[in-house]
Amino acid sequence: MLRTGKPLRLRRLSLAGDDRHLFVPLDHSVSDGPVVPTDQWDDLLRALVTGGADGIIVHKGRARALPPDILQNCALVVHLSASTACSADVDAKVLVGDVEEAVRLGADAVSVHVNIGSDTEGQQLADLGAVARSCDTWGIPLISMIYPRGPRIENPRDPALLAHLVNVAADLGADMVKTSVTLPLDRMAEVVAHSPIPVLAAGGPPDGSDLIEYGAAVMAAGCAGLAVGRRIFSSPSPASLVSRLAAVVHGTNADRAGRAGSANEQTNSMDMTNYSTFVAGVV
Repeated sequence: MLRTGKPLRLRRLSLAGDDRHLFVPLDHSVSDGPVVPTDQWDDLLRALVTGGADGIIVHKGRARALPPDILQNCALVVHLSASTACSADVDAKVLVGDVEEAVRLGADAVSVHVNIGSDTEGQQLADLGAVARSCDTWGIPLISMIYPRGPRIENPRDPALLAHLVNVAADLGADMVKTSVTLPLDRMAEVVAHSPIPVLAAGGPPDGSDLIEYGAAVMAAGCAGLAVGRRIFSSPSPASLVSRLAAVVHGTNADRAGRAGSANEQTNSMDMTNYSTFVAGVV
């Protein structure tokens, strides 16, 4: 049977091989402004890899500038959608890259953002479908970042609405879907139960409460992982926070916990410049 490279790339999106995922989106530099000062960018990436992130999500320009050694143990997802906080319609998303570009950059997957309920929903859905077709051609996984946002949305935390959204993503060709969470969190189980593809919980807790407890709650509800950006890259210790979240996402045992604890202790005492040599023994 002929196979494309998609199964191999999907496998690389889960470090533990358990089909669970901890992604760190860093595409905020387009939508909102700089993530960190430029001279701290590589250090941040090394911290995320050291902590055990399964993948980072960046735009194509950032992907071109990545030092090759950083992502030896971390997947690269190239984000194809963009908008800025300065736009007349912040819910409108446009494609700014394509799958072929992402493949040339060495991407393991691509992601596309869709806002259901927005004034430009129709074009965003068309873009998702077109990218899905191209992903099938190139054998690359597609992550749909699909949210209920816009003037037609009354309750963005409604389980029935979110169940609808994850099915839109699946039906248009996504391999996994990142979306908002329900309130209360345990009702995410209803969303997961109706989704034919893995569901990733977006961001952190809506009320700003404990991120680790939030992660445990959505994983208990059946989510396949987390996609957390701002709460991680604005943390004073990104490597430590990622390590704790990775333990929540992938589960733990005494040996893994012991190694993670040792890694955290060593990370706290290391210069960021030494992260690349430390990664292989941690992840």
